[in-house]
Amino acid sequence: MIEPTFGHEIRISTVSNGGLNMNFDNSDEPTEMRTPSIKGDVTERIAKVSRFFADAIVRNMPTETRGSGCPVIVEGRRDASALREIGFSGEIEVLNRGWDKSRFVAYIYDNYGIRNLVDQGPSVILLMDWDRTGMKLQSTLSTRFGALDVKVDEDLWRSLVKNMKSEGKTVESLRAHAITLREMISDQLFPHSLE
Repeated sequence: MIEPTFGHEIRISTVSNGGLNMNFDNSDEPTEMRTPSIKGDVTERIAKVSRFFADAIVRNMPTETRGSGCPVIVEGRRDASALREIGFSGEIEVLNRGWDKSRFVAYIYDNYGIRNLVDQGPSVILLMDWDRTGMKLQSTLSTRFGALDVKVDEDLWRSLVKNMKSEGKTVESLRAHAITLREMISDQLFPHSLE
């Protein structure tokens, strides 16, 4: 309990997802004004990352569909499945395939080179989870690719680390937001489409 302020008692309770829920007793404001919307906060964060998703989806699309054919590297099959649900249609390379990291990095280097030949950008999009293990993998792989002059796109990962920690710390956890993400990504890709 926090001390009353200006004649209003304020109670703060922690919500299961780590956010705060504030209730102002004796307030003249409507209820929706008194209690911050956690859902609105999630939607704002998803909106922030949707631009990065849109860019990554276009870079990942096959060249036949006017994309850059840039592969996305994820940790596991479930991560790849979540990305497909969100809208990725190009190559998705899975790190956990029974190979050591050196062999995997060599495979990516041999198959995708140091730069994307279509858009001259980074040759791969690196998207590990943003939990402790994923952050270590992201750093390790980025360093190893850098040693071979392989350019790595980490923009989407950085945006997820910054904006989506409270929604989960794995690529797989984004599946829960797939519908909202697809809508916002579509708005980014086709801002003036008629409905």
